[in-house]
Amino acid sequence: MLKKSLHTLRYIGWAEGSSFLILLLIAMPLKYFFDMPKAVLFVGMAHGALFVLYLLSLAWVTLLHRWSIGRVFVAFIAAFIPFGPFLLDRRLR
Repeated sequence: MLKKSLHTLRYIGWAEGSSFLILLLIAMPLKYFFDMPKAVLFVGMAHGALFVLYLLSLAWVTLLHRWSIGRVFVAFIAAFIPFGPFLLDRRLR
């Protein structure tokens, strides 16, 4: 169960980080430079759902592994930084 929780956090982190990059690098330029706002609508919705899953997974890992406040804070902030979840993944491995 302990190992599975970390794997889940890592996989959701990859998905959330990827959706964030797609939102920043593809969907937002499509909206602002090519007047295609639907890209942000769909990618943003997917990213929002993945962000919530990431936070739930982080809470699960925190409870099971008894992570310190500092470690939880770093994992939380990683979700707001482009490439942050990928860097966190390297530390978790």
